[in-house]
Amino acid sequence: MAETPERICRYAGAMQVTAGKNRGQARCFPISRAGERSEAPILFPAPIFDTISRMPHSSIAEYVKEFRHDARDVALVDRKGYRVTRWTYLQIAYTAAQVAREFERLGIKKGDHAVLWGDCAEWVAAFYGCVLSGVVAIPLDQIAAPEFVQTITRQVRARVAFGPREQLHHLRQVTGTVLIPFEDFPDRIATHSFADYPGPLLGPTDVLEILFTSGATGAPKGVVITHGNVLSNLEPLKKGISNYLKYERIFHPIRFLNLVPLSHVFGQFMGMFVPQLLRATVLIGAPPKPSDVIRTIRRERVSVLVAVPRTLDSLKDHIEREYEMRGELVSLRARLESAAEIKFLKRWVRFRRVHSQFGWKFWAVVSGGAALDSATEEFWRRLGYVVVQGYGMTETTSLISVNHPFGVQRGSIGKPLPGREMKIDESGEILVRGDNIASAYWQDGEMKPVANEDGWLRTGDLGALDASGNLYFKGRKKNVIVTPEGMNVYPQDLENALRAQPGVKDCLILPFPRGGNAVPGAVLLLSGPTVDAAGIVGGANELLAEYQHIRQWFVWPEDDFPRTSTQKPKSNVILQFVLSHLDGTSNPAGAGSSGSVAEFVAQVTRRSAEKLSELSSLERVELMSALEDRFQVDLNESKFTAVTTLADLEQMFHAPSERTDFLYPRWVQRWPVPWIRRAVYCLLAWPATQILSRPRIEGGERLRSVHGPVLVICNHVTYLDAGFVLAALPHRLRDLAIAMEGERVQRMRRPPEEWPWLTRLAVRAGYWLMTPLFHAFPLPQRAGFRESFRFAGEAADKGYGVLVFPEGMRTPDGKIQPFRNGIGLLASNLNLPVVPMRIHGLWEVKKSGRRGFAPWGAIRVNVGEPIRFATGSDPAEITRTLEGAVRSL
Repeated sequence: MAETPERICRYAGAMQVTAGKNRGQARCFPISRAGERSEAPILFPAPIFDTISRMPHSSIAEYVKEFRHDARDVALVDRKGYRVTRWTYLQIAYTAAQVAREFERLGIKKGDHAVLWGDCAEWVAAFYGCVLSGVVAIPLDQIAAPEFVQTITRQVRARVAFGPREQLHHLRQVTGTVLIPFEDFPDRIATHSFADYPGPLLGPTDVLEILFTSGATGAPKGVVITHGNVLSNLEPLKKGISNYLKYERIFHPIRFLNLVPLSHVFGQFMGMFVPQLLRATVLIGAPPKPSDVIRTIRRERVSVLVAVPRTLDSLKDHIEREYEMRGELVSLRARLESAAEIKFLKRWVRFRRVHSQFGWKFWAVVSGGAALDSATEEFWRRLGYVVVQGYGMTETTSLISVNHPFGVQRGSIGKPLPGREMKIDESGEILVRGDNIASAYWQDGEMKPVANEDGWLRTGDLGALDASGNLYFKGRKKNVIVTPEGMNVYPQDLENALRAQPGVKDCLILPFPRGGNAVPGAVLLLSGPTVDAAGIVGGANELLAEYQHIRQWFVWPEDDFPRTSTQKPKSNVILQFVLSHLDGTSNPAGAGSSGSVAEFVAQVTRRSAEKLSELSSLERVELMSALEDRFQVDLNESKFTAVTTLADLEQMFHAPSERTDFLYPRWVQRWPVPWIRRAVYCLLAWPATQILSRPRIEGGERLRSVHGPVLVICNHVTYLDAGFVLAALPHRLRDLAIAMEGERVQRMRRPPEEWPWLTRLAVRAGYWLMTPLFHAFPLPQRAGFRESFRFAGEAADKGYGVLVFPEGMRTPDGKIQPFRNGIGLLASNLNLPVVPMRIHGLWEVKKSGRRGFAPWGAIRVNVGEPIRFATGSDPAEITRTLEGAVRSL
């Protein structure tokens, strides 16, 4: 039996609007309960259709299908290696429909389970594909342990699993689960039709996803989230946002940088649900280290940063370190202190250097996942940024309350959203009731209730309400410490007092056992080895009541706490470690060799942390990048090459970061410089090459089917090599960014003072001519080449090819020198066709001493077959393959 037309038109999957709407009518195709669409449409007058279209949504699938109306707006910007891919809303909608059709082909139906393991644009498309087809998504963190993922996949009997190929191989032993790597999307998913996918009839009670906890202390427990749970949070936000859409048009598109994992419900709301109400652009995949975050915000003109408190703390420390390096930290703090009550716009003027660093479109930070430290919140507010905090948990589908971005109450985590009730019981615990409460827990194949019989969910958090209804977070109820004197001590109060002391990077207040009871003990993460822990505790105690005083503390021996994917410290792991080292004194030594840095180094390098001296240059680059991402710090690449012991590495963590002094000329990619460069090449460089030598090109036909940017590699003979390479390329591939020895480029930009002034002037002039006319950029031989690779990726994103001489130096004897390993890392991250070339005869011309003409045909350029490497290929193997390809020409 078919649904009534009015009911059908509440579901996007049951509706198709045709051109008939322009003639005063719209079509609605009835869909049976079995999901079959009738071929006989029901016609509605356009005014009735418009009224129905404004009705509240009944499933998230309706939101996804609306993406098809936005063909131009960019939905996602996804960073992969040194490249960036951009997905429009239309592309996301098409790919989601293709994923749903792949489910159809595999016989996967509504209610089946699909594991999503990762954090990328394909992950988002796969999630939306699950939404359209009614398949229950099982999002898992990208850094989740393979054993945990195997356990979940078996327990939920997942029919399909999506993820990066290198991770999915851990699931090969799980029977009955089809593995679909994200790398196979172009060949597997994109083969299906991208026409609108009707899908099954979905309503608010249908399950959308199951979010699992880590299961570290027992069997994994999943929170069952329905379409209605998400809609109960999304619809009030949509209504509130609609009041500001007329202003949004002025700044469209608003760009969000989301640094929270998409497997986390807060990350989903701020990455896949809320920004889409504005047709905003969401950036994902950006490294969390401070310098990369700032660079991304400025380059991509980000408006809003979405992050956990740990990231905002790291950015705050980064800004303060930069001022400290310039000797201006005291001045900064004085100006922040005096900025407490000045107007918003005046703060922008006072701290214009910081705003210029982030870019002038950046105006707000959204914090979630944990409580934001009041000092950090005030720091960003006084700089002139809007700080928005939300409060919620997985069981409440992320949101319980949220701050209004233009009416933020200091220290508050907002007012409850419409449609839910909240109260504080006699013990101070926050209780919540409403449609946003998860329908059930899933554990061992059984459904268990989340709320009590009256519908109230005990959050386990302590809070307080002011007269205006603003909620203030007071800490976790289960963490309340009852002292031997019977006094309740709330860890949040003590942690705030500790964080107010200079030299504290982070801290935790944990219950240290004493005589069958507990006393508040501090675990301190200090900014340096010389910081006085006793002085910090004494300063904090002066801010606390006598019964709150900290009388026992522990200095954490590593550079960071072990943390979850949302950067929350793992309190149970930390407490276990501390208790195993306590000796009963008031200030125990924090020695220990099983700390987070040593373990992390061993995990990344697959060898003992004390064997850093054995690492190759490529392994050092990978380790350094991993350390920066994990601990959210900036390490100096030049100094990192000299690190040989764990002690050297730990010392680097406490030293202020220093920037490399290489300049990367992005201005040469802006109009009108590219046109000038092309004109100079066509009118001067190309004719000169043909007149002076007329090189013979062999193998040029191999590039007939190659389009778009390429990575060109060639042997290095003289400083004229780039001219011969350009002559061998077809016109469509000649827009190249040319890598040059970084140290040489640096000497040209800043010649040594001991050189004669006329020589310095000529060398500088050569630099300013070479840079725009040949699109040259520095590629250091010793340190700093990660920034060069990043610049090469940006150039490729803009359509430029890249030319690199992998030997790193000119040949001393005419023979090809061994390739440096960095070319393998660059090729694997750029994901471009690699065109090998080899120049013959130029060495002989050079040795002959000719200063002018070379015999025509004496110089020969061989062009090899373009090579593509699969994503995730071993860089060392890529290097060997490329060297062999060039030698064989």
